[in-house]
Amino acid sequence: MPEPRTPWPHAPTHQLSVRGTYFVTASTYQRLHHFRGAKRLGVLHRGLLAVTNDFGWKLEAWAVFPNHYHFIAHSPESKDDAFNLSDMLSVLHVKTAEWINELDKTPGRQVWFNFRETRLTHQRSYLARLNYVHQNAVKHGLVSAANQYPFCSAAWFERTASTATVKSIYRFKTERISVPDEFEVDADWHA
Repeated sequence: MPEPRTPWPHAPTHQLSVRGTYFVTASTYQRLHHFRGAKRLGVLHRGLLAVTNDFGWKLEAWAVFPNHYHFIAHSPESKDDAFNLSDMLSVLHVKTAEWINELDKTPGRQVWFNFRETRLTHQRSYLARLNYVHQNAVKHGLVSAANQYPFCSAAWFERTASTATVKSIYRFKTERISVPDEFEVDADWHA
């Protein structure tokens, strides 16, 4: 009997047949810093917030960088599955790629590469990943406190959640989380 086929790591199999809470990471092609600088990051950040809202996804945490982003969101309650995640990210990627290519005068250049998603089914894993996403700008050395990075959810989370909830989430350890996040991040995000 043949062994089960291992998905090719650069083209992950998307398993979206169940409604739930998902941790998503997407990266630019060749990890290039297409969204370097506050203006470009702002466009990508606003685009992510808008498209998730338009497609009925409820964001809980997000972090946007020049060459990748992460988010945790609940799939639409009106659906039995999460299949519209692919369509949602396609809209985000097409629109932001067209915008950045027009800005850079590079029509047709591939901007986005792929995305990975994980359905979060265990509470501890979910809470640790919430902390991971909120703290991702600190992990990448961009800020000393997550709420200082304007292109992530940390400041929003700290304003809207109870103090006890914030303290509880921020206590979850993230060192043992297995997340492909070896991205070099441009420290010039404020320029």
